[in-house]
Amino acid sequence: MKTAFLFSVHFSLLVFVHCYGGNGYDPLETALNIQRSKRSQSAYHVSNQDSRADQNSYSPVYVGSQDGLKDFDKISALPGEPAGTDFDQYSGYVTVEPNHGRALFYYFTESPSNSSTNPLVLWLNGVANVLFLESPAGVGFSYSNTSSDYITGDIQTAKDSYTFLVNWLERFPEYKTRDFYITGESYAGHYVPELAQLILQNNKITNQTVINLKGIALGNAYVDDETENTGMFDYFWTHAIISDEIHEGIVSNCNFSEAAPSTAVCHNYVQQAYAAKSNIYFYDIYAPLCSSSSNSTPSISGFDPCTEYYILAYLNTPAVQQSLHARPVQWESCNDFILEHWQDMPFTVLPVGGYVVGYENLTFVTIRGAGHFVPSYQPARGLAFFSSFLEGKLP
Repeated sequence: MKTAFLFSVHFSLLVFVHCYGGNGYDPLETALNIQRSKRSQSAYHVSNQDSRADQNSYSPVYVGSQDGLKDFDKISALPGEPAGTDFDQYSGYVTVEPNHGRALFYYFTESPSNSSTNPLVLWLNGVANVLFLESPAGVGFSYSNTSSDYITGDIQTAKDSYTFLVNWLERFPEYKTRDFYITGESYAGHYVPELAQLILQNNKITNQTVINLKGIALGNAYVDDETENTGMFDYFWTHAIISDEIHEGIVSNCNFSEAAPSTAVCHNYVQQAYAAKSNIYFYDIYAPLCSSSSNSTPSISGFDPCTEYYILAYLNTPAVQQSLHARPVQWESCNDFILEHWQDMPFTVLPVGGYVVGYENLTFVTIRGAGHFVPSYQPARGLAFFSSFLEGKLP
């Protein structure tokens, strides 16, 4: 069990490290700044309710024939995989919009023990059968033959992910009644609850597959813009990345709530904070940057900061792409065009009707010594946490 989980999680998580590499480029913060700039314009306002108005209605999703595709998707072996790999692997494409030629790429591992009874987990960006999805179309190996599909956003991403799941479950019908969980990190703080909301809504009214959603797990997630801004600058300050003066300037002059206007004074202090941060990789501030001397200065977690480049090289090896049944393309973990043209990004995905501090079914877990990508930094602790999550108990 442990072998399957660690291999599959590393595959999925590390491919995204290139996006968040220690090169000063942060795609999430770039996307957030673009959306914040739009919100500052009076003509642009998308609330959590407005952006989901059309989800209150339902029409059946596209379901294509899946005959023979499961067998076609089975991976015989991956180049360089460890000797003794004893679990089944599948990967390939699931069409979500045939008229546009839009298809999402997945990679799926079945646990080597009790795969016929273990739950199914979707990992979005072990002790279970783990399904990894590259979404939206245009990211990784996922694609569309219609270029306008790359101008997308949260709503379409949730719809495509739902259509993917309905079709994937036709391809793997033995999982239709299995307990199902959705997990993810970072911007999956939007993807996961949005998809979960759509599943629960459609389960009530669909005459198609009912997805047996049991729970969700979010890692270091972006769920609320005000909290993200406030927490980030407090974190900089409490870790001596910015000075008392810069922090005080931000606290005194910046209002990060949704309706608050941005001021020149606030912008100036924010820019000072980013300048003080310099090239520190703030998804793991204690990690060294990738360089020719990286091997001689390991991070305290033991994580190799050059992993992003190994993954990039591996997934662009023709033999690997052929084994994965992927189209022969230049694989990249980020798509700057999609990022810059992202359409809808709600300010928050927190409950809008009010909520209490004590959540009966919510557990907040901190994993010691981990950076933004928990299984990359602390695989054993990540496995212990994940196993406990699926068993419904505390680690």
